[in-house]
Amino acid sequence: MKRFPYAHATHPQWRMAAALVLAQLRAQMALPDHAAQPALGLLYITDHYAAEAQDLLDHLGAELPEVTDWAGTVGVGIAANNVEYIDEPALAVMLCDLAPHQYRVFSGVAPLAATQGSDGFVPQTALVHADGATPDVAELIAEMAQRTVSHYVFGGLAASRGLTVQFARSSRGAVAGSGQRGAAGVFHGGLSGVAFGPDVRLLSRVTQGVRPLAGVHRVDRADHNVVLVLDGRPALDVLLEDLAITLDEPPVAVQRLRQTLVGLTAPEPDRRSGLRVPGAVGDDVLVRHLIGLDPGRRGVAIADTVPMGGRLVFCERHVQAAKADLIRVCAEIREELESPAALAGAAIRIGTEVPAGERIVGAVYVSCSGRGGPHFGGPSAELQIVRHALGDVPLVGFFAGGEIAHHRLYGYTGVLTVFTAPEGEGA
Repeated sequence: MKRFPYAHATHPQWRMAAALVLAQLRAQMALPDHAAQPALGLLYITDHYAAEAQDLLDHLGAELPEVTDWAGTVGVGIAANNVEYIDEPALAVMLCDLAPHQYRVFSGVAPLAATQGSDGFVPQTALVHADGATPDVAELIAEMAQRTVSHYVFGGLAASRGLTVQFARSSRGAVAGSGQRGAAGVFHGGLSGVAFGPDVRLLSRVTQGVRPLAGVHRVDRADHNVVLVLDGRPALDVLLEDLAITLDEPPVAVQRLRQTLVGLTAPEPDRRSGLRVPGAVGDDVLVRHLIGLDPGRRGVAIADTVPMGGRLVFCERHVQAAKADLIRVCAEIREELESPAALAGAAIRIGTEVPAGERIVGAVYVSCSGRGGPHFGGPSAELQIVRHALGDVPLVGFFAGGEIAHHRLYGYTGVLTVFTAPEGEGA
């Protein structure tokens, strides 16, 4: 497997941006260590181009006839190696050096077959793009994960201030045939993406962007999304104590509460601790908004159903914690590539395993639209951290309205997934 050609550009006119991207891709495809005939393209655009999504996809497909399959979506920002395009017209493309039998593009018109398709394809994992306005989207993501052997999917929710679009075009013809606009490869609503077979090697990690404000609490009683009792005490009393505030000074309390988030962990008996690293939260913690108080019942309302017997921690967004965790997961991926036994599988490995000596041939990074350079201290700062840790690797991605990893929908996180190949293979 050779390096994945990738390119990115910004321009007020999508045709000019596409021309810049195509020039970069063709130059890389002529290099001996890059894929010359890639079949799968990943395409991410900012919402400035959403209204022209179909024309843009058709143009790229006509200019790159060797690329027969496409997947992707829209974000308020997109990412590439060392750069972020946030709130400006831009697109990013990566062409994956995968054989057609190693992947399947899916959508609502051509759903992913459970475990094994009629053609013998076995979905090991999947890159999933979803519309957050789709009813029960979290449950659909969990169901999608169950259709894969690893029960692990990665990706994110499309984010747009206008049209929310997804790209899913397949050379197999299964996507077409409905007579809908989606038959041409652009979809609105639901889930789409690309599934990968077991011989596609990937490493994936989740990085959190928050830090806990106090200790972890046990959920003793809850009513749907209202937490009533934590550690045998009224939940509101625990919250006020952890935040060191009272309701006697409403302006101060409201300001503090607006900055507070809630981390939830499922009550699985064999789950990992949500606080493996002091001052950080683990990837088994789902961060949700605090949406209100229930003084009558001394409860706390959050933006999700609260699991009885689970664990809860009040937390806040924190730049230094986000930086440290991003550096950590990048370093662990790099270490896993160089010496898989060193971390005993700290990075989630999907697909056929190989001994030491792997290299990155491509990467996808999906980050929360509330993160990005401004949150990390400057333009493109988040992607510069990734570049510093992983090196000059092909990378594309987008800033999402929610991040997908494992079988869950996260918030305020980054999901980094790298495609790997043995050293010397295809180089």
